[in-house]
Amino acid sequence: MTHIVLVGLGGMIGSVTRFLLASLIQRLSPILGFPFGTLIVNIVGCFLIGLLNGLADTRQLLGPELRLFLFVGVLGGFTTYSTFGYETFSLLRDAEFPRAILSVGVHVVIGLGAVWAGDAVGRLG
Repeated sequence: MTHIVLVGLGGMIGSVTRFLLASLIQRLSPILGFPFGTLIVNIVGCFLIGLLNGLADTRQLLGPELRLFLFVGVLGGFTTYSTFGYETFSLLRDAEFPRAILSVGVHVVIGLGAVWAGDAVGRLG
């Protein structure tokens, strides 16, 4: 039961943070209908999970409960791949094929790069 509460509380924190940050970014950059809010949230989330993983693996900083709270709860609620999927689907449905392809490519390439960079920074000693 404790694990469920940890994930639930973390998910609430991550989801609210995602909503606020993505909304702010989208309001500040309404360029050509591209989902910049979701992109930035996904990149930040990928970097943070890489960073925390690097720190946890090399410095033994996070116990199992804190790791569950942060990785599954907070960052699971914060990252937005379900929103990413829906927005990509909408672009495809609206025949916005170049934007859809650009969105997928940028999310995947920069997201994976951010996980790598975060992990590398977390492992610096």
